[in-house]
Amino acid sequence: MAFCVLASGSKGNSTVITNGSKAILVDCGITARQAVLRMEARGVDPSSVQAIVLTHEHTDHIAGVRVLTKRLGCKVLATRGTFSKMEGIDLPDKEIFIPGRSFDEAGFSIRPFDISHDAEEPVGLTISQNGVKIGFATDLGCTTNVVRQRLAQCRGLIVEANHDPAMLTSSHYPEWLKQRVRSRQGHLSNQQGAELVAEVGHADLACVVQAHLSENTNRPELAEKDLGQVIDQALSNTRTLVASQKEPTDLIILK
Repeated sequence: MAFCVLASGSKGNSTVITNGSKAILVDCGITARQAVLRMEARGVDPSSVQAIVLTHEHTDHIAGVRVLTKRLGCKVLATRGTFSKMEGIDLPDKEIFIPGRSFDEAGFSIRPFDISHDAEEPVGLTISQNGVKIGFATDLGCTTNVVRQRLAQCRGLIVEANHDPAMLTSSHYPEWLKQRVRSRQGHLSNQQGAELVAEVGHADLACVVQAHLSENTNRPELAEKDLGQVIDQALSNTRTLVASQKEPTDLIILK
């Protein structure tokens, strides 16, 4: 199993997971054209995509969904709450899943779990095949026991590192927006994301990708510094990457 974060940030998020013959996307907040180009750049055949699994309905996670599903002929899966906020978007083939209840798609076992974010029934995800598990935990304002339990024993993690608290405080954002970002329904800071990695990390954690960095209130080197303190202490064999808005990560193979 392998994955690639095609894009991550406030302007668009999408990740592809592939087993070599079939693939799924988690979110598609970039244009369909960019999604296809970035998959091809990392050696993933776009026609292998069987489904797009949505974490929530915010524009930076769904902007390219309608066009891409028509282009590839794939289905869209989301919670009932997410679909309720997507009225008017033509999705001919869609399926509802329930948080906490696992389902199979394209040969993967997918388990959605509740997270705290200001969306309508948002979820984090774990995606597994042949004993290898990838965990997605972005767009969550706080970590919970459920989040920690679901992310346990992952081989790959995509974890939010949205903002640096000092940069957020000194930013041009209005006070209401700063409060929203800091809130339990907002986004994790670099340190909070690193703490989550420390809580769920283990000797067989192969890779951590820091994701959803703010262009205005964060810098990759700041996120790397906070996570590096965790990695240096306990997870010295774990590879770390920072996802970018502008280009995809490497295709990360998990065994």
